[in-house]
Amino acid sequence: MWGSRIGLILAMAGNAVGLGNFLRFPRQAVLGGGGSFMVAYFVALLLIGIPLMWIEWGVGRHAGRFRKGHVPGMFAALWHHPAAKYLGVIGLVIPLAVFIYYTYIESWTLAYTFFSVTHDYWGRATQAEMVSYLQSFQGFGAEHVHGAWTPFLFFALTLFVNVYVVSKGISGGIERLAKVGMPVLFLFAIVLAVVVATLPAGPGGETAATGLQYIYEPDLSRLGDANVWLAAAGQIFFTLSVGMGTLQAYASYLSRKDDIVLSGLATASTNEAVEVVLGGTIAIPAAVVFFGVSGAVAVAQSGSFNLGFATMPVIFQQMPFGGLLGFMWFGLLFFAGITSSVAMATPILAFFREEFGMQRERVAWTLGGVAFGLGLLHVLWLEYGFLDEWDYWMGTFGLVLFAVVEVILFMWVLGPSRAWASLHEGADVRIPAFFKTVMTVVTPLYLIVILVWWGVTDALPILRLEVAAGGGAVAPEAVPYILLSRGLLVLMLLVFLWLIHLAWKRNGYADRSGFVDFDEETAAEVAA
Repeated sequence: MWGSRIGLILAMAGNAVGLGNFLRFPRQAVLGGGGSFMVAYFVALLLIGIPLMWIEWGVGRHAGRFRKGHVPGMFAALWHHPAAKYLGVIGLVIPLAVFIYYTYIESWTLAYTFFSVTHDYWGRATQAEMVSYLQSFQGFGAEHVHGAWTPFLFFALTLFVNVYVVSKGISGGIERLAKVGMPVLFLFAIVLAVVVATLPAGPGGETAATGLQYIYEPDLSRLGDANVWLAAAGQIFFTLSVGMGTLQAYASYLSRKDDIVLSGLATASTNEAVEVVLGGTIAIPAAVVFFGVSGAVAVAQSGSFNLGFATMPVIFQQMPFGGLLGFMWFGLLFFAGITSSVAMATPILAFFREEFGMQRERVAWTLGGVAFGLGLLHVLWLEYGFLDEWDYWMGTFGLVLFAVVEVILFMWVLGPSRAWASLHEGADVRIPAFFKTVMTVVTPLYLIVILVWWGVTDALPILRLEVAAGGGAVAPEAVPYILLSRGLLVLMLLVFLWLIHLAWKRNGYADRSGFVDFDEETAAEVAA
């Protein structure tokens, strides 16, 4: 169980606050036309993000009544049908796959924190030089600055810290991390935002205010572009970590007496404060000061990683106390990453602990071994799009698919009235009544439109190898690695389907009658 309400909210917020808040959000805002993107972003937040946040808290706490902290059990608790548990396989494969490659990306931030303190990248005054430096660290490219062992070392260290935290449990590991990591993240982000806001005008006369104006000034001309709306909706998934199975796992450790309405809103608000106020105030405004608006747009177009790992280091080298500022930038990215990645491991641990009776420590370190083995493939074959495939199918398209399934099960199968009543058990405040219609009709339809649109415009071309998952054309030499990457995802899917079947058979679950309601059973024992 959670040790405190503040620990729960910080952990939930830490799950939501991730690398996308500081790297992906500013880039999407710039590419979406600044103010136009923000209009679409807040509409998506209102119609998708906040409703999904409440739904996932509701799904998790409902399953907690039956002592189920994993998605197959959650779906089976909502829908008493033999297919329900197998639909839940997406809630095991997605967090495991994302945990593996996300931890690898997270290791870059840990490495660059060290490189900033040691001034390892100092003297590389252009973005092209920093891109070459990044590629050297990643193990490919023409330049060889780092030893071949460097990315493996930082990946192993990052993975070790993640596994150690989750092995200590909910209150003893994850909650403690959140109580330290989130305040440090806020402190670093606020300091950097203040430093950027007080920068003198750049060579072209632009200031940080110019960058903020570009991002947030409404520009209605782009609102007719469907891609802006799709990009905004996609960012909502990334920023709130919905469609992952992690929020539900955390919420399963709550009781019916615990509030989830106000707590869920507090989590969403914390995340939005980090993303919109802090995430939008650092990278792009700093890029505008040093490179102008057109230069910042070019930076954004070059990719989220280039913005964080190439552009920002160039900027830090031109600022007083640049090494310290670089340490704070990459340090906050590391804390943003690890508070999310430990959440991804939670549903996996819950599944093996609850269904097979395995000890938490044993599951955690076994998971770490599997993640390290599969993660090595991402380290070795990053340049061939191996990671991009997992990121698209599990970390992008899969999130929307997951969200569609869970919304239908919670709001349609469980029923709007029961779902609405479930959300308000123990609630400190009531959700405005119009959200019941939004969650029942608008949110699922919005999600289905996104799923179909992405399926036709993105998924099919990527599946046919007409377009690379990371963008651009598919290199012929990359095809075997892409097929292997997909094959491993399919293998993971099949293994988990078999494990779900084995778990239900082992524990003698009856699909049509559901699980034992421990809350009602405990209440009856107390009454007796």
